[in-house]
Amino acid sequence: MNTSAEIQDVLAMPTWFVVGLGDNPERDAYWVARTLQDHGRRIVPIYPRAEVVHGEQGYATIAEAALAVGPPDVVDVFVRADRAGQFADQAIAAGAKAVWFQFGVVDDAAAARVEAAGLMMVMDRCPKVELARP
Repeated sequence: MNTSAEIQDVLAMPTWFVVGLGDNPERDAYWVARTLQDHGRRIVPIYPRAEVVHGEQGYATIAEAALAVGPPDVVDVFVRADRAGQFADQAIAAGAKAVWFQFGVVDDAAAARVEAAGLMMVMDRCPKVELARP
């Protein structure tokens, strides 16, 4: 369980790689990424088709994006829990400072790997919801 201060520390980080962010306004990732932008965060879409979303160039992989724009501060994961661990591992390899698993994305083994690597880990929460808190 994260403390409010830990969540605020992650929310304050400037560069967010958003895994699963495509140009589809029917998906939650689309609106969460917009909210992050509205709060001054840079978003980098990570999506197989490498689409431009909210004016930001997308990349097919975390590694490709890290080479192009530098390491992420946060890797925000919008995929099913059974796929989330691979992105946590990629976030570690890319030099991220934190990993954020969205609502419903719970993988305790991946979270343990993230924390063992010295990164902050937020799981089963949404930054859009957390940014709206007073």
